[in-house]
Amino acid sequence: MNQIDHDYWMRIALDEANLASKENEVPVGAVLVHNNQELARGHNQPIQLNDPTAHAEIMVLRKTASQLQNYRLPNLTLYVTLEPCMMCAGAIFNSRVSKVFFGAKDPKTGVAGSVLNVFENDNLNHHCQVEGGVLSSDCAQILKDFFKVKRSNPIKIST
Repeated sequence: MNQIDHDYWMRIALDEANLASKENEVPVGAVLVHNNQELARGHNQPIQLNDPTAHAEIMVLRKTASQLQNYRLPNLTLYVTLEPCMMCAGAIFNSRVSKVFFGAKDPKTGVAGSVLNVFENDNLNHHCQVEGGVLSSDCAQILKDFFKVKRSNPIKIST
């Protein structure tokens, strides 16, 4: 694979999203890449880890930083199935990731253009290239399917 194939990397992120769904986590997956080589992959785990910061993006940033023994991750590309939230955008900025490709837009918490676009804010000290829409239908469908099941099987609370 000489040329960068964004669909290829997003399919790996989708594999991770499927793992999250099987673990009853919101199905979001991510993979971090350098020179067309995978460094780490991960998925949402806030329920399993009792950690509100355990989003897919944070998980792969943590794994890669630990592997490289450096909290700065310049010249890396992040693929994530859902538009980053504010927390994840902050982690992306702080890690110095160079490029982000995401699949589905997030009209409730997305900060790469849906709710607002922090990636275009000139007042911030770091910027990275961001592009949405990679396998967007597939990335949106896994979320729709997950929440359709959740809505049809609500948690019953006895009083």
